[in-house]
Amino acid sequence: MHAYTAERTDETITIGFKDVNFAVITPMIKALNDDKSVTLVRYIDQHPELLDIMLYVKVSKGKPEDAIKRASAAVSSYFSSVKQ
Repeated sequence: MHAYTAERTDETITIGFKDVNFAVITPMIKALNDDKSVTLVRYIDQHPELLDIMLYVKVSKGKPEDAIKRASAAVSSYFSSVKQ
């Protein structure tokens, strides 16, 4: 899975995903929704053969990249704690 910044403003960021793995995206959305600085998380899925899956995040304070980093750390921590 490859992630890239598709668009960014002072309070929003849109992240695009190539070869998306929904096992990662779903907990990312939950972690972002649990973040008090995040006011909106939107998953954008258009035609899968023409456009990449996008994740839109809007924050009320701070940088949107920081919200993505916190959510990524939470997801990483969760998956690291899973035992076989």
